[in-house]
Order: sequence, then structure tokens, then C-alpha cells
Amino acid sequence: MTSESSRDELKAKLNLETSRIHWHDLQTYFARGQVVRVAPELDLLDVATELTADNKTRFEQWMADSKVGDVPPALAQSWYDNNTELWAVVIAPWVLVQDRSDHALH
Repeated sequence: MTSESSRDELKAKLNLETSRIHWHDLQTYFARGQVVRVAPELDLLDVATELTADNKTRFEQWMADSKVGDVPPALAQSWYDNNTELWAVVIAPWVLVQDRSDHALH
């Protein structure tokens, strides 16, 4: 990302690629270790944009704060039991997911 406008354009493009998906439909990706959990308080599109920009420093901080990372087994089981609907966006090979069920969308 060299400019704010290119970042905004990327974010707009990613917004069009974001959708809801049930956890059962993500099992193959989860088994491959390709699902990345994004905490509900973060903006999924901001995280996707930073991943696309390869912003290692930002990701390390989010991971240290447990705001981005693997889906813990207990959470995966809960999502499976409830077939939770998640927001998702693909940044190959990763699938970023976010459970917004307890948070108001903005």
C-alpha cells in the first residue's frame, strides 16, 4: 500500500468479497489450518487489508493481544455444535472469520 486511496480501494474490493458462511462449510479449511479468527471488536476489512499489505508488525501485535489467530478447539466445537454463521473473507490461502452474533454491525 503506497497511498491511502489504494488502501481504500482495496478495502472496498474486499468488502464486496465478504460474506456470511456457516461453520460447517469451513471444516475443510479449518482442518488444513487455514482459518484465522478475528476478534469481534476488530474491523474484519481492516484485518484483511493489513494481511494483504503483509503488515507483519500489526499482525504480531494483534496475535499478542489474542485478537487474531487460530480458532481454539473449544470455540471450534461450539461453532460446530451451533453451526454458527460467521462473516468471512478469503485472502488466499487464509479464510478470515469473525463471529459478530453478539455485536451490533456498523
